This record gives sequence, C-alpha cells and structure tokens, in this order.
Amino acid sequence: MKIKTKLTFGVGSLFLMIFLLAALSGWYVNRLKKDTANILTANYNTLLYAKNMLLALEEIPVEKTAFKNFEVNLDKQRRNVTEVGEQQTTNAIAEHFLKLRYKPLDITLISSIRKDIALLMEQNMTAISRKSIVADRTAEHAILVISFAGALCFIIAFILLVNLPSNIADPIAKLTASIRQIAGQNYKERIQVQSGGEFAELVASFNSMAEKLEEYAESKLEKILKEKSRIESLVDHMHDPVIGFDEERRVIFVNEEALRITNLHKDQLLGRSALAVSDENDLAKDIFKDLFLPVEQREKNAVKIYADDRESYFEKDVIDINVLPTGELESKFIGQVVILKNITPFKELDLAKTNFIGTVSHEFKTPIAAIQMGVQLLENEQIGHLNTEQLTLLNGIKEDSNRLLQITGELLNMTQVESGSIQINLHTTEIQPIIEYAIMANQFAANQKKIHFVIEVDPKVKAIFADNEKTAWVLTNFLSNAIRYSHEDSVIRIGVENNELKTKFIVTDSGQGIEPKYLDKIFARYFRVPGSKKGGTGLGLSISKEFIEAQGGEIGVESDYGAGSSFYFSLRTAIPDN
Repeated sequence: MKIKTKLTFGVGSLFLMIFLLAALSGWYVNRLKKDTANILTANYNTLLYAKNMLLALEEIPVEKTAFKNFEVNLDKQRRNVTEVGEQQTTNAIAEHFLKLRYKPLDITLISSIRKDIALLMEQNMTAISRKSIVADRTAEHAILVISFAGALCFIIAFILLVNLPSNIADPIAKLTASIRQIAGQNYKERIQVQSGGEFAELVASFNSMAEKLEEYAESKLEKILKEKSRIESLVDHMHDPVIGFDEERRVIFVNEEALRITNLHKDQLLGRSALAVSDENDLAKDIFKDLFLPVEQREKNAVKIYADDRESYFEKDVIDINVLPTGELESKFIGQVVILKNITPFKELDLAKTNFIGTVSHEFKTPIAAIQMGVQLLENEQIGHLNTEQLTLLNGIKEDSNRLLQITGELLNMTQVESGSIQINLHTTEIQPIIEYAIMANQFAANQKKIHFVIEVDPKVKAIFADNEKTAWVLTNFLSNAIRYSHEDSVIRIGVENNELKTKFIVTDSGQGIEPKYLDKIFARYFRVPGSKKGGTGLGLSISKEFIEAQGGEIGVESDYGAGSSFYFSLRTAIPDN
C-alpha cells in the first residue's frame, strides 16, 4: 500500500468514526428531547389546568370571577387532551360544571367535579410515569449504543495510532541510518524493508546506488593508496620541517627534517597529543604553543633552534585545515599543519647588512662633520666675503650636509633597532620638557612656513613613565613630518590626553592627509606615500614605532584624506609618590 493510500485510509477512518459518534449522539439526544417535551407540553399543562380549576372551584361561593376562571382553564384542557380516557373525564367535568352554574351551592355537584378533576390528574400522572420510563429506556439505550460505538472507534483509532506512524516512520528511519553509513564510506550497507509501495522502489534504488558506490570505491582504492604514498613521500622529502595534526591535535604525520631538528623519534610523536609531547620536550612546547590559539593571537616571531651545529632560525607557520563536506553549508575543522621555514641564511644576510649600514653610517659622520665645519668657516665674514652665487652654493651645501647628517642618524637608530641593541631607560619623566624640546628643534622650520603651534595639555597629567630621550625623538619626528606636509600659515596642534593609566600624545596637522589604503603601511620601513614630493628617508616613523613599542606603548595614525592627519602614541602615566 502506498503512503498516500495509508494516510487517506487512516485519516478517513478517523473522520468516519467522528461522524458516526456525532450522528448517534445527535439522534439519541433528539429522541430524549422529544420525550421530555411530550411530558412538558401535554401532561404537565393538564396538571396545571386541573390545579387552577380546583382553586377556582373553592372560590365559587365567595368570588364572582371564579366561574370565569374555571371556564377558561376548562377550555384550555379541552384543547390539550392527549391521553386515553382523558376526553371522557374532561367531558364529565364540563357536564357537571354546566349544572353547577344553575345550582352554585349544590355540594353534590362540587364533589363530583372534584372527583372528575382528581381522575384527570391521576390519568396524566400515570402518563407522566409511563413516559418517564420510556425516556429512561431511551437514555439507557443511547448510553449503551454510544459507549459501544465509542469503544469501537477507540480501538480502531488506537490500532491506527500504533501502526500507521511506525509503518511510515520506521522505513524512513532505516533509510536515514543507512544513508549515514554510506556518508561514512560504509558502502556495504544495504536496506531490508518488507513494505511495498514507494518505499520498495526507494529501497531498491538505494541498494543499487550502494552497490555501485562499493564497486567504484574498490576500483579506486588502489589509486587512492598510491596517491597517499606519493603525498607521504613528498612530505618526507621536503627540506622544511612539517608536522601534521588531526582535529584533536594528535600528531598524524611528521617528516624526517622535523624529527632531525627536534631530536625526537617517530614513535615519540605519532599518535600522541601536542600537549603530551610539549610536557616532555621544551622545543616541541615552543613549536606547538600556537596550535590552541586563534589565528590573530599567534606569534609571528622566528623560532631559534640549535640545528646543523649552529643556531638556526625558523619561521613558523600554523595552517588550519578546514574542509566543506559534500552537501553541507558550513566548513569543518579537520586538523592543522605546522611548517618551519629555515630563514637562517636571510637572518645572516640581514645581520651583515645591519652591521654594514651601521659601520658606513658611523664612518659618514666624520666627513659630514668636517663639511659642516668648513661651511661654518666660509659663513664667517672674517675669512672673506662671498658673492651672491657663492652664498647660494654654500646654502645648498649646508642643507645637503644637514640632510646627510639626519639620514645617518636615522640609519644608526635603525641598526640599533635591528640588532636588538636598543637601550631603553624607563623612569618618571615630566611632559613639559619633552614638548618644549620637540618644539624648539622644529621652531626654525615652522617659522619659515609661518606655522603656529597650539598646545593643549590635560592639567591632570604631569609626568609619564618613559625614556625621555626616545620619547622626545618620536615627538620631534612627528612635528617634523607635520611641518613638512602642512600648508604655509597653518596651525599644528599638540595635544596630551589622560586615558586612565595611559597618557596619549597627539600631533594634528592640516595638510593633505593620507589615503585610507596607505594607513596600514605608514609605519613600514622605507615606506613613503606614492606621489609625495616631500623629502624624507621613510625610516623616521618605523624607528618611532620601535621606540614606543620598546617602552610598552602604542602608536598609530588617523587621517581624513584632504583635511589632515593625527599621529599619536600612548605611554604609561607616572603614578605620583604619596
């Protein structure tokens, strides 16, 4: 039987049972209503009329209207004759009443009328008793029939409730479980369902599909194993150390290069969790510590490992493996891969470059100082007067020597940063001297462009915990850049704000500003905004970033392109001694 037929039969049966119960109940209720109405409309009214006639009969000697009342109720009774013998009794009452009109004080006639009325009441009381018995029988029969019909309907409904859902749901549950088995690559799964209809066709199609999938999987197994061996061989022969983990951070593969640098054996890694290996090996702990962290919290620093009889540097890359299962909407995490790239040669080249730049920059200072001394001597009029062209050349030499000295200083600072030999001397430092030093260092350049400084310092902040020399250098660099990129006759604002435990320095100019796409690169080494015609080496902001972060502070920039920029850095507020 098909699902549609089963549902139609089940729902139709329930509908017919409900209709049958409703029809039976309605029919018996209507019969009971008729029996009750019969008693009320016929016999009860006769009893009422008889009572009224008796009352009127008692009032005849003293009340003139008694005859009229008696006659009215007698007429009503004549129209309400319903029982056997009731007509003869009513006629007798009428005959005696007619005689009573002529002899109103005749006690014999009054007694006869009373007997007739009593007989009339007895006839109706007997009818009421008989009809009540009939109504009781009707009610009992109704209860019996309706109870039987209700029990029959309950049995049928219970059978449908037990069998119909299971007949439909059980094959679906079996099919769902088998589909999960197939999805788990158990292609030997088959369904055995005895029902016919759509399920029989569906089961046949499913089993046919499973057989084809099993055949396909067996035919591809050899190829898959060959591909697996090829991938494992490629991983083993990679020059970079590679370690793979499953979704529970257990090691599932490791190549020879990773075993060599960690000085571990395969059986110490394979099948074991990253936490267990980390507890036994400090190097593994350093390598695996980022596995459990979100991507944004993972460190980017190089890992130093003693390998190849020397200190080597490796760049660690933790790759999360997420796949989108077929037929699903959300990707699923299935594991991680740690790749260590050997960057030792680049580190050595970078160190050599840093030493070379430091040496050359240091050596440049002596000839630059000699050039500046020569320029100062030529500017002295005691030696001799220079003509206009000679003064122009001399000013050009002076500007170039100053620029060379600035570049040399920045290069020396950069070599300190790169070599890690930067010295930070943190102590309580007053804010006002730092601002005054930065303004004094840039006052001449500001005067040439008629730029004014506006200082806005939060009166609550008096001192910071910082290196005053490095902080003054950063603020000086910010002001120098602001002057370089500001228009003539403009204003540069220097603000100091108190932000809980941090003090924030802000330098705001009204220049061209920086395009949003360059904001995240502005602190990169040697970076300059494309199209900028202003001077600069592209090192100042990079060095500023290193100086501030070395003090545990933060540095950043906000810019409204076309309206100016705001460079800022935050350092710890000094807590006054109590």
